[in-house]
Amino acid sequence: MNPQAKLIFALSLIMGTTITISSNHWITAWAGLEINTLAILPLIAKSHHPRAIEAATKYFLTQSAASALVLFSSMTNAWHTGQWDITQLTHPVSCLILTSAISIKLGLVPFHFWFPEVLQGSPLTTGLLLSTVMKFPPITLLYMTAPSLNPTLLISMALLSVALGGWMGLNQTQIRKILAFSSISHLGWMAAIISYDPKLTLLNFYLYSLMTTAVFLSLNSIKTLKLSVLMTTWTKTPSLSAMLLLTLLSLAGLPPLTGFLPKWLIIQELTKQDMAPTAITISLLSLLSLFFYLRLAYCATITLPPHTTNHMKQWHTNKPVHPSVAILTISATMLLPMSPMLSSII
Repeated sequence: MNPQAKLIFALSLIMGTTITISSNHWITAWAGLEINTLAILPLIAKSHHPRAIEAATKYFLTQSAASALVLFSSMTNAWHTGQWDITQLTHPVSCLILTSAISIKLGLVPFHFWFPEVLQGSPLTTGLLLSTVMKFPPITLLYMTAPSLNPTLLISMALLSVALGGWMGLNQTQIRKILAFSSISHLGWMAAIISYDPKLTLLNFYLYSLMTTAVFLSLNSIKTLKLSVLMTTWTKTPSLSAMLLLTLLSLAGLPPLTGFLPKWLIIQELTKQDMAPTAITISLLSLLSLFFYLRLAYCATITLPPHTTNHMKQWHTNKPVHPSVAILTISATMLLPMSPMLSSII
């Protein structure tokens, strides 16, 4: 793909996201979502591999259905209340349809089936966009309509997302699929708290995006897509593999790393809302995803490849790692430990 085309698609992604997050009217929000969808499709299908074409087709069909539901929800609400404002979504049927539409957009259970397949068929850089940038506009719509949505339904979908995100990622060997199920699990945490503290959902999303970006860029630097290849990368970039270990543990939410902060705050808020059983359940279910993070970390750093490996021997590379990877990795692991120091300075 030539640079001019990439620039056009990147600018379209920025424009679509900006239109959606800054709009008050349902039609402009829908238009922004459509621009985003059309801009990402060529980036998914750019390798012309059958798997990539299949991923682009699946993505187009699911996102089109979700966009149609967003329009249907807003029109139903406008029909009954005369309001096109996003924050004035009050009709119960419209709220239910919108919850389904945003769940399809985000990949929440039970509308999650498309996401691992699409991520598996995309390059790592496009997968990063699908996991972070493309999730931002739907999260924003969820944030603006949160007071109108049914909290019981959102909590049920959140618990199912955390459970299935961890459970279905257990037997995967493809790293992109593992990261897709990781994304589903994290979105479950965000959906659980959106009705009670929407700002906490945004904080969770920002930190998740930071950690996921660090993981994707690290994997892109060492050109790794499978667990079997990940086991041979220690000899190529030992320092990056060691930092990848810490980033994965941070993504798992282990203290004292950055990823522990949103989980800690969400459990605290759920307990304040007299929802201790929900907090306990979601914490226990997140242990499922901890297993595959530990397996990824184990393969990246602790396992040495056998001498009879089928892969080409990876030697030390002189190619320097991009500075952004270093900055993101440090942020993804050290934000929580450094926060008392930063707060005292500020």
